[in-house]
Amino acid sequence: MPGIVETDDAPAAVGAYSQATTTDSLLFTAGQLPLTPEGELLDDESVAVQTERCLENVEAILAAEGAAMTDVLKVSVFLDDIDDFEEMNDTYAEFFSESPPARSAVEVGEVPKGAAVEIEVVAALD
Repeated sequence: MPGIVETDDAPAAVGAYSQATTTDSLLFTAGQLPLTPEGELLDDESVAVQTERCLENVEAILAAEGAAMTDVLKVSVFLDDIDDFEEMNDTYAEFFSESPPARSAVEVGEVPKGAAVEIEVVAALD
């Protein structure tokens, strides 16, 4: 049975899902929107600010399980406009400056709650 990850340092799940689930060796986050831990949606902010908030949420979830961004194996980035790729990528690179994980980045029809970006990761656990 998978473990359930919950932390107050990232926004609470806004539906029938967990912030993350774990196996013995892997952690899978739910898609992280640009929501503050208090639930404020940053949808009016730039793609750079939204990307930063998404990745800060990922960091908080990883930390709750004793993991860090260096443990991330795979990232999936969902953009509402692929033309925002470069702006997202510049901010993203600040979080993965050394040995970046594998990544997919795709344009989707619409990101939930009207956000510009949503990010999910798979990370290794010790």
